[in-house]
Amino acid sequence: MLYFARWKIVVILAICALGLVYASPNFWRSDNLGTNLPSWIPHKTVNLGLDLQGGAHLLIEVQTSAVLKERLEAVEDNVRRSLRDERIGYRGLGVRDRAVVFTLRDAGDVARARQLVAERDALVTVEIDDAGSARLEYPSEVVVDVESAAVEQTLEILRIRLNELGLREPTIQRHGLDRIIVQLPGVDDPDTIKDLLTQTAKLTFHLLDQRNADPTAAAPPGARWHKGTDPLGQVTDYLVEKRVRVSGERLVDAQQTFQDGQPVVSFRFDSVGARQFGRTTGEHVGRPLAIVLDNEVISAPRINEPILGGSGIISGSFSLTEAQNLALLLRAGALPAPLVYLEERTVGPGLGQDSIDAGKAASIIGMVAVLVFMVVVYGLFGLMANVALVFNMALIFGALSLLQATLTLPGIAGIVLTIGMAVDANVLIFERIREEARVGRGVIGAIDAGYDRALKTIIDANLTTLIAAALLFWFGSGPVKGFAVTLAIGIMTSMFTAIWVTRLMVVLWVRRRRPQMLPI
Repeated sequence: MLYFARWKIVVILAICALGLVYASPNFWRSDNLGTNLPSWIPHKTVNLGLDLQGGAHLLIEVQTSAVLKERLEAVEDNVRRSLRDERIGYRGLGVRDRAVVFTLRDAGDVARARQLVAERDALVTVEIDDAGSARLEYPSEVVVDVESAAVEQTLEILRIRLNELGLREPTIQRHGLDRIIVQLPGVDDPDTIKDLLTQTAKLTFHLLDQRNADPTAAAPPGARWHKGTDPLGQVTDYLVEKRVRVSGERLVDAQQTFQDGQPVVSFRFDSVGARQFGRTTGEHVGRPLAIVLDNEVISAPRINEPILGGSGIISGSFSLTEAQNLALLLRAGALPAPLVYLEERTVGPGLGQDSIDAGKAASIIGMVAVLVFMVVVYGLFGLMANVALVFNMALIFGALSLLQATLTLPGIAGIVLTIGMAVDANVLIFERIREEARVGRGVIGAIDAGYDRALKTIIDANLTTLIAAALLFWFGSGPVKGFAVTLAIGIMTSMFTAIWVTRLMVVLWVRRRRPQMLPI
């Protein structure tokens, strides 16, 4: 027992030292002690959650019905082109009541139309009666899958956008079928963030329709009206073909740059998008190409020559900030559906500071009570356990800082719980040492047996708690995850300090003092 390998001593001391080093930046939060220190010294601190730091809480609804409508409009466009190619007459083609409906002019075309339409989309249910009335719709299970996928895609895009903004530890989680909760710690004025999150950023490339039409009248079949700004800066109406020539989903990069001293956005397509863009510009030289962002024409340049490189420039009298935000949105990707804010709350920093103060008080009181108890009950060994407890706290905050985990109010509760649990292993070990000493074992034998025989119990007890923490993290969200993280880290650091740190101190004490009786 008295033999302790040198490499074990080095590893234990190194881990304790690293814990102190990585935990120390948290003491610089309220002053400037660390501003002039070298860059190689750790500077990361524990991130405070919304309940401690304050910030914005947003409840967002995803308008999933818009996704279904868009899918049905694509079906409508395919049906129109298919019937025209086969010279099948129809009337009243459109999207109504979550379905594509139309009526055949000749009832004799029912069989041919049914087969032709069914081949276009295998997921669509096609119903055409003998009179020629047709209804195309998606089955309910397909609708559920489409809407659920839209919410999941929205979650990922919101995460990308918030990460691009450099926000620290935003919380984004699904709430119900079509709602999302976004929590932004440290954000006092969320209006700018809301604008970036709400903007769908759906970019598409269309050809301008060359038919003459009155902007005050309905758009002709296969086209729609879009507002936009002409090269002179005047708001005007553009008649744009419904058919999407190239989708913004094919973008792989977008950056803010300058052209002739003006902020613009450069973009680049993937290989498929580059071929589509090259084919469109090559087949329609001389025609205007409308660049549509969220149903607004931001630019309609004339195609002077084929563009085969798969890249281009979007210009539109942007300010520098507008160009940067547009590039950010295009890089993150378009939202599959519009968003609506149902609730917005701003948590003031005063509430967070009160929570921090209360948490500090609870932690200090709990720690002092544990320290006093251990010294009173176990004497010198209790003092060693207290030293290990200090290292345990340093390791917890060092790990939280290194991992950049978010500390929430439940997380503070997890730390307070860890303080009580931290000495639990030492209590098991010390009581076992007492029992071994009572049956006549010597100092070294009692200590050796106490650590070895208590080890299995310690591992079993902490392993079950660690499993519970893992389940809380896996199935929980927000503050529950914060509690699980601090609890799991606390369990692992407690086992290390209780088993290895205290044992090292006991070994060094025995070697130095050579006691005849145990002070326990």
